Amino acid sequence: MTSTVPQNIGVVGGGRMGAGIAQVFATLGSTVTIAESGDRQAALARVSDGLDRAHERGKLGDGDPAIVLSRVHVVGAPDDLPTALDLVVEAVPELLDLKLGVLSVVEKTVAPSTVIASNTSSISIADLGAALNDPSRLVGMHFFNPVPASTLVEIIRAPATDAGVVDRVRGWVSQLGKTEVLVNDSPGFATSRLGVCLGLEAIRMLEEGVADAESIDRAMELGYRHPMGPLRSTDLVGLDVRLAIAEHLTKTLGDRFAPPALLREKVGRGELGRKTGQGFFTWP
Repeated sequence: MTSTVPQNIGVVGGGRMGAGIAQVFATLGSTVTIAESGDRQAALARVSDGLDRAHERGKLGDGDPAIVLSRVHVVGAPDDLPTALDLVVEAVPELLDLKLGVLSVVEKTVAPSTVIASNTSSISIADLGAALNDPSRLVGMHFFNPVPASTLVEIIRAPATDAGVVDRVRGWVSQLGKTEVLVNDSPGFATSRLGVCLGLEAIRMLEEGVADAESIDRAMELGYRHPMGPLRSTDLVGLDVRLAIAEHLTKTLGDRFAPPALLREKVGRGELGRKTGQGFFTWP
């Protein structure tokens, strides 16, 4: 397993996940280019804020947030990324057509040796590989929110994924100080499939009046030693994200993943969790 620090990284999408991915690689010492078609300054500000928080908690060691941030650059579109990159991580919203379009552009832009990864939490890597002329260079690299604090990266190997690509990604994950789980390609993989299943059942229990949100979460935290209950976790992930994953898993794996009406209602009202200040809990 290779352990060479990647020198140049691309990240497509400057939202919470993309900014977190950029932050951890820049902290490692990589030069990172974020492609963000929306507000570029907001993307850079997310990285900056994350670095400041890490520094306050003593998680940057002797690192200076300003020096780390100087290694992060933001461009507008995926085809503005540099050609000579070790890795590009796609971190756009969980929409198949959007991801296919991004991946197609990325492949045309970067060098043939560049590893292309998707941060998808539910879509089959083989399905995403349909966008590429060479799907052997595509791998799933599923980070968890918040990226800097999480210790896990789920690596998803599709049937076409080259073994050398998997080996390189495993080495980079190790360099980041995170732990990998390697899974074979399947909708929802291991983590989303199990996490969504638990989260949806917790929402159904709340919907049916079995207990309030705090009690449901406390039961799992104290009874099963979960660090965070399923409803608070859903707030952290984003109710809209969890709804999109559930809808995708319903199409691919069956009705046991059908989203509860309460989840659809909350998303319809814009109660998306921590990012909007209100989900199953109220956030400051």
